[in-house]
Amino acid sequence: MSTTDQILNAAIAALDHPDAREIMRLSTADWVACGIAGRDEPVARSVRALIESECGQGQATLFGSGRAPARGAALLNGAASHALDYDDTHFAHIGHPSVAVLPAALAVGELQGARLSEVIDAALVGCEASIRFGVLFGRSHYQAGFHQTATAGAFGATVAATRLLGLSSESTGHALSLVTTRASGLKAQFGTMGKPFNAGMAAANGVEAALLAKAGLTSAPQALDGVNGFLATHHCDGTVNQQAAPWMLSISHKFHACCHGLHATLEALASLPVPHLSEIEAIQIFTHPRWLTVCNLPEPKTGLQLKFSYRAIVAAALLGHDTARLDTYTDALCHDADLIALRDKVEVRADESLVETEALVRIETADGVFEAHHDLYAPLSAESRKARIAGKVAALVGGDVANAIWQAIDDDDLPSFVAVL
Repeated sequence: MSTTDQILNAAIAALDHPDAREIMRLSTADWVACGIAGRDEPVARSVRALIESECGQGQATLFGSGRAPARGAALLNGAASHALDYDDTHFAHIGHPSVAVLPAALAVGELQGARLSEVIDAALVGCEASIRFGVLFGRSHYQAGFHQTATAGAFGATVAATRLLGLSSESTGHALSLVTTRASGLKAQFGTMGKPFNAGMAAANGVEAALLAKAGLTSAPQALDGVNGFLATHHCDGTVNQQAAPWMLSISHKFHACCHGLHATLEALASLPVPHLSEIEAIQIFTHPRWLTVCNLPEPKTGLQLKFSYRAIVAAALLGHDTARLDTYTDALCHDADLIALRDKVEVRADESLVETEALVRIETADGVFEAHHDLYAPLSAESRKARIAGKVAALVGGDVANAIWQAIDDDDLPSFVAVL
C-alpha cells in the first residue's frame, strides 16, 4: 500500500469514531467564529480586494458577504479565519488543521450543493489526513522553516475537496500528487499578515488540485515519496506508521488569542497568586526549545507581534490585560511603559525535559519564589471542552450569531450556516 493510501485509509476511519465527529462539529463552530471575527482584519481586506478585482463566478460564500469562485473563497476564508491566530491546533501535526481544511471543504461543498453534515465529514477526513501528513513530514520539515499549516494543510484541503467532488481513487491520487508541487509556506511569515495568508493559500491549493484532477489533469504518481518528491526535497523525517486512533481526538482548541506556544505559560501563570508588581524581581519561563523559534519575539512592536512574544504576553497578563480578548493585542500596548518595564524582567529559557505542551513559570519576589507548571495535554472533559468553545464562540460573534451557528449545525443546514459569514 502506498504512503498516500495508508494515510487516506486511516483518515477515512475517523468517520467511524463518534468522539472524533463531535470534535469536528465543535471545531467547525470554533472556526467559523474565528472567521467572522477576522473578516475585517487587514489581511482579509487585502485578499478580498484581489478576489473582487477578478470578478469571478460566484460559487461560494465569502466571510464578510459576497460570493466568489470556490478557489478564491477558500483563499479568503482561510486567511480571514487565521487572521487572529485563534483557531484550533494540533501539536503532533505542528500546525492548525481546521483553518486550512474547512475553507476548502465549505467552498467545494457549496459548489456541489452538499449538506452541512457532508461538509463536516469531509473536513474531518481532511483534518485527520492533514495531521497524518504533518506527522509524516515531521520535525525536521518544521525546523527547516516550513509551516505545516500551509504544507500539510494543503494535502488535507485536497483530501476534503476530492471527497466532496466524489473523485475516484485514481483521480484523488492525481490531486494529491499535484498538490505536492503547490504545497508551500514558510515560518518566516510568523508575526506578519503572511502567516494567515499561508492558511488561505493551503485551502486554495487544495481546491485547485481537486478541481484540476476532476478536469482530467494528471500528475507524477511518485511526487510525494519518490526521487525528487516532496518528502525528499522538503526535509521530511517523520513516519507513515502512526497510531490507529484518530489524531483529531487530541486536537487542542485555543482559549487565548495568541500563538498556541504561549498557552501553557499563560495557564500556569493564571494559577499563581498575583504578587504586587513592584515586588517582582525576576520572571523565568521554561519551555520546550522548539518554541524559541516560533513565539519568542523579545521586543514586539505591533499587536500582531505581541501574539508571538513570551516576554510581552506574560507582562500583559500580569498587568491585568485579558489575553482571551481580541482588543488586547494592540500596537499601543506594546509601547506601554509599564509593560516594557515588566517585560524586561522576563527571561525565557529552553528546557528539553519539558514536552511541547508544557511550561513552567517562576516568579521571584522579595518575599519568595512562586512557581507553577501546566501541560495543555491535561485531560479536558467533553462537557468542559464544549462549554469553553461555546463561551468563546459567543464572545467572538455575539449570542444571536452564536445561536445561529449551533442551530445550523444541529439542523444540517448549509444555507443557514453560510448566511452568518
